[in-house]
Amino acid sequence: MPGLLLAQRMREHGADVEVFVLERLLPDSKRATTARMKYAFHHDFRVALAGQRLAVDPSAAVAQPTVHELTEHWRKRRLQRVVMFSGFWLPVVEQCAALSGNWPAIDICHVDSVSSPSFRDVGSVLSPARHVWLANAAHSSVPYTIPVSARPPVRWNDRSRRLLVHGGGWGMGTYRQRADELRDHGFELDIVAYEAGDLSADDGGIRYFMIDPDWHPWLDDGYPPFARVDGRGGSDYVRGTECHGSFELARTALAMVSKPGGGTLLDSLWSATPLVLLEPFGVHEARNAELWERLGFGISLDRWRDADFALDVLEELHEALLRTTPGIPDYARRLAEEMSQ
Repeated sequence: MPGLLLAQRMREHGADVEVFVLERLLPDSKRATTARMKYAFHHDFRVALAGQRLAVDPSAAVAQPTVHELTEHWRKRRLQRVVMFSGFWLPVVEQCAALSGNWPAIDICHVDSVSSPSFRDVGSVLSPARHVWLANAAHSSVPYTIPVSARPPVRWNDRSRRLLVHGGGWGMGTYRQRADELRDHGFELDIVAYEAGDLSADDGGIRYFMIDPDWHPWLDDGYPPFARVDGRGGSDYVRGTECHGSFELARTALAMVSKPGGGTLLDSLWSATPLVLLEPFGVHEARNAELWERLGFGISLDRWRDADFALDVLEELHEALLRTTPGIPDYARRLAEEMSQ
């Protein structure tokens, strides 16, 4: 999602931008494997954690003719700069650069506060690359950001007593197990479901939302169609025009209850909605959680429980986000200005 946001914000500044998704280069069999992994990771967080440690670089499955086609496409486009959000792109870009004899300017954009697992081999290739951090654990800072929306955050007193509960783009984590406790303390919940089996028709006080299950990131460059669902079918999925649909829920929530993925941090910043932090997906998300707590933007579920789920705790985090976000440099604007020079 951060890649789609960056592309749209740069276009708004007049830049010529194209989005590439690694899965589009993979054979059908590998895309099917990715879909099965998402399903397994959603159903058992322990499987997801184990799978992360055993992750294999999918770029090895990209056929050489496909690499040549991509190289020729970039040559015709007179590519100036490549921005990578996943380290799995590194071998592909390296091959394209070697075939063309022309190394474009390269940015490695880190949405997490430390290098995520896909970037574990980044030191061995593309050494001239510029590293851009949207969160930095080592310096306890948010060096750059990508605007999610031009609209100001919703005022605290105008928000409903709702919590947005989700598991990131792959629907991972322990968020579903936390719903009953939060509802028992008087909160209404918006839960982002991953599949129809996540829905329960008799859950009073819970609204369910879902990305169109027929949508995949290799289908198009738009935001995923999103809708409220009830398990009875017939949902009218709507594609966001400014940003992804779940951000609309984040804007009006008192907090997001989620594992601390990089995209979730971005949503937290631009909605000024604090994070109630659940168990992280790996070391990089653990560092994200520590950073958000250190900056005063989030609180662990355990600590919030110890504070008796007090709303004034969340309001203080909201105020900290409001004070901080306007001063963070806009990465999209910087790139657009560099391309116009």
